[in-house]
Amino acid sequence: MGGCISYFTSRRKKLPDLEAGRVEAEPPRLGRTPEPETLRPEPKEPKTVYIAVMGATGSGKTTFINIASGSDLRVGMGLESCTNEVQTSQSFTLDGKRVVLIDTPGFDDTTKSDTDVLKMIAAYMQTMHKQGKLLSGVIYMHRISDIRVGGTSRRDFTMFQELCGKDAYKNVLMVTNMWGDVVNEDALAREQELREKDIFFKPILDNGALLLRHMNDQESAHKIIQNLTGIDPVVLRIQSELAAVNDITQTGAFAQLNRELMEQAEKNRQELEKLRVELEEAAQAQDEETRMELQEESEKMEAELLRVQNEATMLASEYQAELRRIEEQLHARAV
Repeated sequence: MGGCISYFTSRRKKLPDLEAGRVEAEPPRLGRTPEPETLRPEPKEPKTVYIAVMGATGSGKTTFINIASGSDLRVGMGLESCTNEVQTSQSFTLDGKRVVLIDTPGFDDTTKSDTDVLKMIAAYMQTMHKQGKLLSGVIYMHRISDIRVGGTSRRDFTMFQELCGKDAYKNVLMVTNMWGDVVNEDALAREQELREKDIFFKPILDNGALLLRHMNDQESAHKIIQNLTGIDPVVLRIQSELAAVNDITQTGAFAQLNRELMEQAEKNRQELEKLRVELEEAAQAQDEETRMELQEESEKMEAELLRVQNEATMLASEYQAELRRIEEQLHARAV
């Protein structure tokens, strides 16, 4: 028995020492998701600031826009209008924002009737509003070189107030220009009159508008525009009215214009009645030359009276056609 034990003991294979010469290995790591490379955010498109520029014919609207934006919109000479439809400047960057200025015709336009001008401005503003392009403000241009503010300029300013509405006055800049065309003392006196008289700019200034000067250079124009680049946009009265009813005859601007048209029609009727009396007198006196002149004048007056009476009636239907034209025009530019 002892030999057996000795035999098995000597022939038993020695188990390898698993610890001998062992290199300590790192514990297995859990699988890690490789960190993604830091992606640079796509540069954001700068915010676009839309500003409408309004004012009487010859007040320097287009010149201001060209100076501010570097555009080359056609400028009228003297009191003749070149802005016979709404047009936009090329965009330019100011305060990190993309600025677009909107040039509008005046209500005393030499090539368009007041109803045509209202139709164009209203259609453009309504289309912008539908597209979500809100105005940051409105600039109203006025020549400080004007010796007095005549009936035409007052009428244009009245229409401007109806288009904007009182709630938008805080986004309005009243800008005087042509300071180099007048003696400084006279210009300062006129500016004070504009600021302090109720028949001029005082009501709109009292409700948040600013009265500023443009000195006919780009630096001055940009300083003016900077008053609008950092404020909340605004919805004009004409935009909110048309969004509610889509009927231009239900707007405050139309009501004001219609009153003026009816007043003009009444004056035309009175003038036509005088011409008819004079025409009858000339016929009785057998003054053929005078009679023919009066007859021609009477026919012109009748045609003018008919035109004025029809303008308000035709505006509603013509406005819808203009709205479609502007929508197609802006859509084509966007494509």
